[in-house]
Amino acid sequence: MISPPVREAARVIALDDAQRVLLLRHHGEGESYWATPGGALEAGEDHAAAVLRELHEELGVDEKNVALGTQLAQRSQDQTIGGQAVRQVEQYFLAHLEPADADSARATQPDNIQAHRWWTLQELRETAETIYPVGLLDLITGVLANGVPRRPITLR
Repeated sequence: MISPPVREAARVIALDDAQRVLLLRHHGEGESYWATPGGALEAGEDHAAAVLRELHEELGVDEKNVALGTQLAQRSQDQTIGGQAVRQVEQYFLAHLEPADADSARATQPDNIQAHRWWTLQELRETAETIYPVGLLDLITGVLANGVPRRPITLR
């Protein structure tokens, strides 16, 4: 069996001062879900640069307003993007943002993003909505309780 092509991606777990996490609502590939901002790396781009670019493209965030931290997690899975099967390999970075810095009216490439919302940990705990990545709540609560992990955590 032939493996699908690898698509390197960078995603951000953006928290505000109230410890809420920023998620984007998407509709694509037959489902609606909430996910962290981010996307594929462009040629010659590293993961940190991709996170900053994606925040600007998806939410109009000026990179000087982003306090970008270290890589917290990684995930690899087969999925369909734009009708093509790929092996998505993602790195998740911690960042601090102020809610006013995210304004979808300034987005340059909103893709299929329907909305953005700041979620409390309690709202994540109680929702029946689909949230990606799986394990996001546990990752955030672990970081808030114990600090940044020494090595990136592998998400399923």
